This record gives sequence, C-alpha cells and structure tokens, in this order.
Amino acid sequence: MRPMQEKISAIIDIMKRRYPEAPCALHYSKDYELMIAVRLSAQCTDARVNLVTPALFEAYPTLEAMAAADITHVEELVHSCGFYKHKARDIVLGCQMLLTDYQGKVPGTMEELLRIPGVGRKTANLLLGDLYAVPGSVVCDTHCIRICGRLGLSHGKEPEKVEKQLRAILPPEESSDFCHRIVLFGRDCCTARNPKCEECPLTMYCREFNPAM
Repeated sequence: MRPMQEKISAIIDIMKRRYPEAPCALHYSKDYELMIAVRLSAQCTDARVNLVTPALFEAYPTLEAMAAADITHVEELVHSCGFYKHKARDIVLGCQMLLTDYQGKVPGTMEELLRIPGVGRKTANLLLGDLYAVPGSVVCDTHCIRICGRLGLSHGKEPEKVEKQLRAILPPEESSDFCHRIVLFGRDCCTARNPKCEECPLTMYCREFNPAM
C-alpha cells in the first residue's frame, strides 16, 4: 500500500471510531426537502437551517405546494438563512423543474442535478451520496477544504479542485460518509479558529501541528 493510501485508510478508520454514524446534519423526510435544505445552508449554518425548515415544510407540505408557493412568502420564511431572495426563488423554481422535467423526483445524475436552479457541485454531490449512495460523491464544504488541507490530503481552497484531488485518493465507497464525518470533526475539534489540537486524534498527520511535515 502506498504512503498516501495508508494515510487515508488510517484517517478514515480514526474518523469511523470517533463518529460511528455519519448522518447528514440537515433534517428532512423527503428527497426534495433535502435539496431545499442544502440550498438554504449556503453561507448559513446547518443548525439555523434546521430551525427554519419545519415552518417552511409545514406551510408547503408537498412538492406541488412548494412549486406553487408565493416566492414572497417563502422569502419571509427563510429570511434568517441569509440571501433569502435568491434562495426563495431557487427553491420554488427548483421544485417546479422537478415536476416538469424529472417526474417529481430529485434526479440521480450530476448532469441532471446541475440543471436545477441553485444546485452546484457541492449540493449535487451531497444529494447523490445521501439519496442514491453514489460512490465517489465528495462534498467540498468549508470544513472539508480546511481540514483536508491541514491533513495534507488536498491543497488550495477552490472547491472543484479540492473535490478532484479528494476523489483521486478517497475510496469511492467511503467518500460520502467521510465528508459527513469531517463536518462533525470540524465542528467539535478541528475548528477554523482555535482548533482543539490537544484532543485531536489526527495530529500526527496535521501540517499545522507539525509545520516541518
């Protein structure tokens, strides 16, 4: 086994022991609700999104209702998530496209997902990994970019470039859950500011902790 493969395997094993389960942090019960929640999470915390979506999903309990929603009312419901005008528009237009183009289901290919308003590669990869268990789905959010950079698994801060780098080294069947675990790790240990290095199980791989690496 090559050194990078050994390193990746060890990091994955450590993350699995620390976080036996790897759930998506966003709350949803239907496929299109996850699509909406991920759109709302842009430049917003998952915790805030989870506070907002219950009222939104109660007001518009079906895909058809969401597609017919008054955008101004949706803006009011999602206001606290930031960028509410763009997000409300994308939510309604995206749900309309699910009905007109995809038989009312969130599609299962990258190409189809990227046609939907407000869906970029990060959202598409999350949907593919969580809804369809597509191997190789790498969700490059700020936690992933920061931590994988610190660990020497990637370099740079451009999401598409980091996604490509990680896809080349992560076992495809592990990539989606790995990204979920990295989010959990980024929240409770490897934070952007004042990371808890004294309790980190990955210091032996960290370039910030070991500048000479």
